Amino acid sequence: MTRLLPYPVAAAAMLLAWLLLIGSAGPGAVLLGLLFAAGGAWLLAVLGVPPGRLRRVAAASRLLGIVLVEVFRSNNAVARIILARRDARERRSGFVRVRLEMRSQYGLAALACILTATPGTVWVDYDARDGTMLLHVLDLIDEEEWVRIIKDRWERRLMEIFE
Repeated sequence: MTRLLPYPVAAAAMLLAWLLLIGSAGPGAVLLGLLFAAGGAWLLAVLGVPPGRLRRVAAASRLLGIVLVEVFRSNNAVARIILARRDARERRSGFVRVRLEMRSQYGLAALACILTATPGTVWVDYDARDGTMLLHVLDLIDEEEWVRIIKDRWERRLMEIFE
Protein backbone atom coordinates (compact mmCIF):
# COMPACT_ATOMS: atom_id res chain seq x y z
CA MET A 1 0.00 0.00 0.00
CA THR A 2 2.78 2.44 0.84
CA ARG A 3 4.44 1.81 -2.54
CA LEU A 4 1.21 2.68 -4.34
CA LEU A 5 0.36 5.54 -2.00
CA PRO A 6 3.22 6.69 0.24
CA TYR A 7 2.12 8.37 3.47
CA PRO A 8 -1.48 7.04 3.46
CA VAL A 9 -2.39 8.83 6.71
CA ALA A 10 -1.13 12.15 5.37
CA ALA A 11 -3.05 11.54 2.13
CA ALA A 12 -6.24 10.82 4.08
CA ALA A 13 -5.73 13.98 6.13
CA MET A 14 -5.18 16.01 2.94
CA LEU A 15 -8.36 14.57 1.42
CA LEU A 16 -10.35 15.35 4.56
CA ALA A 17 -8.96 18.89 4.70
CA TRP A 18 -9.80 19.37 1.02
CA LEU A 19 -13.39 18.20 1.48
CA LEU A 20 -13.81 20.45 4.52
CA LEU A 21 -12.43 23.45 2.64
CA ILE A 22 -14.61 22.82 -0.42
CA GLY A 23 -17.68 22.16 1.73
CA SER A 24 -18.90 19.38 -0.53
CA ALA A 25 -18.55 15.63 -0.72
CA GLY A 26 -19.80 15.35 -4.28
CA PRO A 27 -18.10 13.01 -6.73
CA GLY A 28 -16.15 15.81 -8.42
CA ALA A 29 -14.86 17.20 -5.13
CA VAL A 30 -13.86 13.75 -3.91
CA LEU A 31 -12.10 12.90 -7.18
CA LEU A 32 -10.18 16.18 -7.23
CA GLY A 33 -9.37 15.73 -3.54
CA LEU A 34 -8.03 12.24 -4.20
CA LEU A 35 -5.80 13.64 -6.95
CA PHE A 36 -4.47 16.37 -4.65
CA ALA A 37 -3.98 13.94 -1.76
CA ALA A 38 -2.12 11.42 -3.92
CA GLY A 39 0.02 14.18 -5.40
CA GLY A 40 0.81 15.55 -1.95
CA ALA A 41 1.73 12.10 -0.64
CA TRP A 42 4.01 11.41 -3.59
CA LEU A 43 5.60 14.85 -3.17
CA LEU A 44 6.38 14.00 0.46
CA ALA A 45 8.03 10.77 -0.73
CA VAL A 46 10.08 12.58 -3.39
CA LEU A 47 11.25 15.16 -0.84
CA GLY A 48 12.30 12.36 1.51
CA VAL A 49 10.29 13.57 4.49
CA PRO A 50 10.72 11.05 7.31
CA PRO A 51 7.38 9.63 8.38
CA GLY A 52 6.08 11.01 11.65
CA ARG A 53 4.56 8.88 14.32
CA LEU A 54 1.99 9.82 16.93
CA ARG A 55 2.88 7.96 20.08
CA ARG A 56 -0.39 8.74 21.84
CA VAL A 57 -3.48 9.45 19.79
CA ALA A 58 -5.64 10.13 22.87
CA ALA A 59 -3.19 12.81 24.01
CA ALA A 60 -3.33 14.35 20.52
CA SER A 61 -7.13 14.48 20.75
CA ARG A 62 -6.97 16.18 24.15
CA LEU A 63 -4.40 18.64 22.81
CA LEU A 64 -6.68 19.50 19.88
CA GLY A 65 -9.50 20.30 22.30
CA ILE A 66 -7.23 22.50 24.39
CA VAL A 67 -5.98 24.31 21.27
CA LEU A 68 -9.54 25.01 20.12
CA VAL A 69 -10.49 26.44 23.52
CA GLU A 70 -7.31 28.53 23.66
CA VAL A 71 -7.84 29.94 20.16
CA PHE A 72 -11.40 30.91 21.12
CA ARG A 73 -10.24 32.56 24.37
CA SER A 74 -7.41 34.37 22.61
CA ASN A 75 -9.75 35.63 19.89
CA ASN A 76 -11.91 37.20 22.58
CA ALA A 77 -8.93 38.69 24.41
CA VAL A 78 -7.45 40.23 21.25
CA ALA A 79 -10.86 41.59 20.24
CA ARG A 80 -11.20 43.24 23.67
CA ILE A 81 -7.73 44.76 23.35
CA ILE A 82 -8.48 46.16 19.92
CA LEU A 83 -12.02 47.32 20.61
CA ALA A 84 -11.17 48.88 23.99
CA ARG A 85 -8.97 51.40 22.18
CA ARG A 86 -6.67 51.66 25.13
CA ASP A 87 -3.80 54.02 24.88
CA ALA A 88 -0.92 52.28 23.12
CA ARG A 89 1.34 53.14 26.06
CA GLU A 90 -0.85 51.03 28.36
CA ARG A 91 -0.37 47.98 26.20
CA ARG A 92 3.07 46.45 25.99
CA SER A 93 3.84 43.99 23.27
CA GLY A 94 7.16 42.24 23.37
CA PHE A 95 9.31 39.24 22.73
CA VAL A 96 9.81 36.23 24.99
CA ARG A 97 12.66 33.73 24.69
CA VAL A 98 11.80 30.19 25.72
CA ARG A 99 14.31 27.36 25.97
CA LEU A 100 12.61 24.21 24.72
CA GLU A 101 13.52 20.63 25.61
CA MET A 102 11.61 19.22 22.65
CA ARG A 103 13.70 18.28 19.60
CA SER A 104 11.17 16.44 17.44
CA GLN A 105 10.77 18.33 14.17
CA TYR A 106 7.08 17.40 14.10
CA GLY A 107 6.54 18.55 17.67
CA LEU A 108 8.31 21.84 16.95
CA ALA A 109 6.25 22.32 13.78
CA ALA A 110 3.05 21.63 15.72
CA LEU A 111 4.10 24.09 18.44
CA ALA A 112 4.83 26.74 15.80
CA CYS A 113 1.39 26.18 14.26
CA ILE A 114 -0.36 26.30 17.63
CA LEU A 115 1.35 29.50 18.73
CA THR A 116 0.94 31.26 15.39
CA ALA A 117 -2.71 30.20 15.07
CA THR A 118 -3.44 31.57 18.53
CA PRO A 119 -4.36 35.25 18.14
CA GLY A 120 -1.95 37.58 19.90
CA THR A 121 1.13 35.36 19.57
CA VAL A 122 3.55 34.69 16.73
CA TRP A 123 6.45 32.22 16.61
CA VAL A 124 9.30 34.39 15.31
CA ASP A 125 12.49 32.33 15.42
CA TYR A 126 14.01 29.08 16.61
CA ASP A 127 17.68 28.45 17.33
CA ALA A 128 18.27 24.72 16.90
CA ARG A 129 21.72 24.86 18.52
CA ASP A 130 20.43 25.68 21.99
CA GLY A 131 16.71 24.95 21.50
CA THR A 132 15.59 28.54 22.10
CA MET A 133 12.46 29.89 20.48
CA LEU A 134 11.52 33.55 20.14
CA LEU A 135 7.84 34.40 20.56
CA HIS A 136 6.12 37.75 20.01
CA VAL A 137 3.20 38.48 22.35
CA LEU A 138 0.68 41.25 21.64
CA ASP A 139 -0.17 42.05 25.26
CA LEU A 140 2.88 40.99 27.28
CA ILE A 141 2.34 41.36 31.00
CA ASP A 142 4.51 38.64 32.56
CA GLU A 143 7.29 36.91 30.61
CA GLU A 144 7.62 34.09 33.15
CA GLU A 145 3.92 33.31 32.81
CA TRP A 146 4.36 32.89 29.05
CA VAL A 147 7.34 30.59 29.57
CA ARG A 148 5.25 28.54 32.00
CA ILE A 149 2.30 28.39 29.56
CA ILE A 150 4.47 27.20 26.68
CA LYS A 151 6.39 24.65 28.75
CA ASP A 152 3.44 23.23 30.71
CA ARG A 153 0.48 23.62 28.38
CA TRP A 154 2.08 23.00 25.00
CA GLU A 155 5.60 21.54 25.08
CA ARG A 156 4.89 18.86 27.68
CA ARG A 157 1.86 17.59 25.76
CA LEU A 158 3.62 17.70 22.39
CA MET A 159 6.57 15.75 23.80
CA GLU A 160 4.11 13.15 25.09
CA ILE A 161 2.70 12.83 21.57
CA PHE A 162 5.83 13.01 19.40
CA GLU A 163 8.87 11.97 21.49
